[in-house]
Amino acid sequence: MTTNTQVLIAALPEGKLEESHYRIEEGAMPELPENGVVVKTSAFAITAGTRAGLQGSASYAGAPSTGIVMNSTGVGEVVESGVADIPVGSMVVGPTGWQSYSAHEAKAVTAIHPSHNPLHYLGPLGVNGLTAYFGLLEVGQPKSGETVMVSAAAGSVGHMVGQIAKIKGSRVVGVCGSEEKCIALTHDLGFDEAVNYKDDGFRDSLKGATPDGVDVYFDNTGGMILGAALFRLNVGGRIACCGVVSQYDTDRPEPGPKGIPGLLVNKRINMRGFLVFDFAHQYDQARAEIHGWLESGEMQALTDEVSGLEAAPAAFVDLLSGGNIGTRVVRLD
Repeated sequence: MTTNTQVLIAALPEGKLEESHYRIEEGAMPELPENGVVVKTSAFAITAGTRAGLQGSASYAGAPSTGIVMNSTGVGEVVESGVADIPVGSMVVGPTGWQSYSAHEAKAVTAIHPSHNPLHYLGPLGVNGLTAYFGLLEVGQPKSGETVMVSAAAGSVGHMVGQIAKIKGSRVVGVCGSEEKCIALTHDLGFDEAVNYKDDGFRDSLKGATPDGVDVYFDNTGGMILGAALFRLNVGGRIACCGVVSQYDTDRPEPGPKGIPGLLVNKRINMRGFLVFDFAHQYDQARAEIHGWLESGEMQALTDEVSGLEAAPAAFVDLLSGGNIGTRVVRLD
C-alpha cells in the first residue's frame, strides 16, 4: 500500500527557524472526501508569509501548532475524484501542504486550464502573482510616470510587482539584499534602478535612485526599509503594506519606523494593509490579464527550484535569509 510522505512541524521556533523544527514521516494515504478529490502533489511553493503563521502573527493562518503538516499552496494531479467537474487526471492548485498526497473538498481547489503551465499557479497566476497584482494596482494605484519603490524586490511577490509597475508605465526602483539581485532586477526584469539595503550607503543610494521622490511604495519588509521609504515619499504618496519580513524570523523584530503618524499627516500619505483574499471575486479577471503578459513576454516568472520533500526545510531556512530569487518551488515530480 502506498504511504503518504509528509513534512511535519516538530517544534515551534522561538528565534530563527532551523531545519530541526521539522521532521519527515510516512503517514496513511488520505481518504476521498464526499464531493472532493485526492491530489498527488507535483510541486509546492515556499513563501516567507508562512513563517508568520509559525509565530502566530498571521491571523488568517490560525494558531500555530506542532505535529501537523507544514502548510503551503501546491499544484498536483487528481488521482481520485468524487466530483464530475474535476475528473481524475486533472491538474489543480490548492492547499496541499508539504506532503505527497492531500484530500480536499472541491471548493478548496481550482482546476488548471490544460494550456497553462501548472507551475505558474505557484507564481504569477497563483497567490504570489495575485498579491502583486492587487496590492499594486488596487491598493497602490500607480499612475503612468510615477515612481514605484518595491522592497524584497527579488522575492516571489516583489519581482512581479516591479514588472507590473513597468507594464503600467511607472518608473521602478527595487530594494534587495545583494548585488546579484540588483543585477537581476535591472538587467533581466527591466527595473530602472536597484539598491542594496545591506550597503553602508543605502540611504544615500536610495536618495540617488529616487531623485523625484517616491509616489507608491510596495512594502514587503517593514522595519528600517519602510522607514527609509517614508522619508522619500511625495505628498499624496501611497503605501501598500503586504508583508513584514523583517519581523518574521526573529524574536527581536525591528521597531516600527520613526515618523508615524507625523509624516503620514504632513505628506497626506495613504498607508493601507491588505490580504489577497480581499479580492477573490476578481481572481479570474486578474489571471486573464497576467496570462496575457506572460504570453506576450511582457512579464517573466522567475522560479527558484529545489527537488524533493526532504529539501523543503533547508530551502525554507535559506529563503528566510534571502537565498532565493523569484518564487521558491519544491518539485516532487
